[in-house]
Amino acid sequence: MPNSSKKILLIEDEQSLSNVVELNLKLEGFQVVCISNGRTAIEHAHKVGEYDLVILDVMLPEVSGWDICSMFKSVADTPILFVSAKGTSSDKIKGLRLGADDFLAKPFDLEELLLRVQVLILRHQGKKPKEQHLEIGDFNVNLLTFEVKNEEDLITELSKREIELLHLFVEHEGEVLSRDFILDQLWGKDTYPTTRTIDNYILSFRKLFEVDAKNPELFHSIRGVGYKFTG
Repeated sequence: MPNSSKKILLIEDEQSLSNVVELNLKLEGFQVVCISNGRTAIEHAHKVGEYDLVILDVMLPEVSGWDICSMFKSVADTPILFVSAKGTSSDKIKGLRLGADDFLAKPFDLEELLLRVQVLILRHQGKKPKEQHLEIGDFNVNLLTFEVKNEEDLITELSKREIELLHLFVEHEGEVLSRDFILDQLWGKDTYPTTRTIDNYILSFRKLFEVDAKNPELFHSIRGVGYKFTG
């Protein structure tokens, strides 16, 4: 089976739903590990990098899915798909801000879940950078550890989204990228945050990488369109 080498961590406390999802994932050829308790999931955090995807419920015993997502994303960039009865826009936005890659409200169609699983895994595979470092101005960005260094001094650590956005700009150096294009590449068509999200990332990049954030030489605003990176 094409998915036989793919491993999914399923964190869901509703046993009947967990059983159904686990069965269908296994029928698709995935290896599945199930956890039903938030505390146990946190204890499993050091292993999250071993998985190709995490399916995560929000409302769990002892520790919430929100906290688990934050913990997991601080350890590895494994994609996370939230599944939850809390399916309002504010819940989805909160999940995305915590670093989740997708959000599916309960009750959901199993076929849709399986399609989203496949898309997230393929998208994540496609984003894995071949190189390990980026040179941004006078700084070195480690794509594996997310660390930013100036010569040998550690300046800060970036989030997964920030790393992906920097990598996208470097891949398209000298090209004008619209906000919609960036959102589509990093979040997908069904999970847009607002375009203001990109503006906030650029402001952070300028403060970090530019000599003079008010007169940027790396991250340029193109009025009415988006941004251009010139390294």
